[in-house]
Amino acid sequence: MSSGALRADSTAGDLPGPLATIAARPRLAALLGATCIAFSGILYRWAEVSPSTGTVFRALFGLPLLGLVAWLEHRRYGGLPARTVRLALLAGTFFAGDLLFWHHAIEAVGAGLATVLGNLQVLVVGVVAWAAFGERPSRATFVALPVVLVGVALISGAVGGGAYGANPGLGVVLGVATALCYASYLLLIRRGGRDLRRPAGPVAIATVSTAAVAVVVGWIGGDLDLTPAPASLAWLALLGLTSQALGYLLISLSLTRLPAVLTSIILLAQPVMTVALSIALLGEAPSVVQLVGVVFVVGGIAAATFGAAAARIRLPRRAEAEA
Repeated sequence: MSSGALRADSTAGDLPGPLATIAARPRLAALLGATCIAFSGILYRWAEVSPSTGTVFRALFGLPLLGLVAWLEHRRYGGLPARTVRLALLAGTFFAGDLLFWHHAIEAVGAGLATVLGNLQVLVVGVVAWAAFGERPSRATFVALPVVLVGVALISGAVGGGAYGANPGLGVVLGVATALCYASYLLLIRRGGRDLRRPAGPVAIATVSTAAVAVVVGWIGGDLDLTPAPASLAWLALLGLTSQALGYLLISLSLTRLPAVLTSIILLAQPVMTVALSIALLGEAPSVVQLVGVVFVVGGIAAATFGAAAARIRLPRRAEAEA
């Protein structure tokens, strides 16, 4: 058994209740998390609310479960470091931007394509980490970048005719903004530290910040509805419970318990699932050119991610050989 597997087994036992059971099966946790998030755009469209309203209520409905798990973690292990709390609060502001931009992108280019564009964060994280922290991206990232950019251009409708969406070009811009915000969220959460025993605490704190920022943005922009229709509230409650709470909690449990390549393979299923679900459940109809763009984007992200993971594996082996 590898040291990573041993660490996963030992830390899984430290988690409260059902979380220990699911953490002991990290592949299942990652797949369930990806599936929960794959339904985000579908549930948002079914709720028929404004971007700010969807963001606020998604966060609010996700908080009870996250708060409960965070409280159990606090009781067992004590409070989070002040630095982690500060960074989680700041991360929540970027996550609010991620959701707000993404909701607008859904209206411009559809739930499926907007979700694919949001996953550009995989490449954005590498570029931002390089600029801010000196973490040079892998060679695979540089090779994948032009492939992904071609895919983005195809999704935007710049090539060919009959592109799906009210404004696919704007949708691409909003999708890139989504990726930038989400990449910033991930980097801040990572800089705050990764405590395997307390995955819910930082996410719960960031979710509070997300709700607060979305309220301010919605109030200033005038699109915040604090009394959505009962049917809308039901869809938003399901969205908050599955995507905001369960989805990110399950993924947090799996990220440090699986090899990077395997995690990436599982999580890349999420945008593909969303495209398929959007076609089947929402009647979205991306053009053939846009679907080719999806293949380019997802394929480029996969190549960059797997190449980076392979580089991380080779480096320790090279160090051992030199020693």
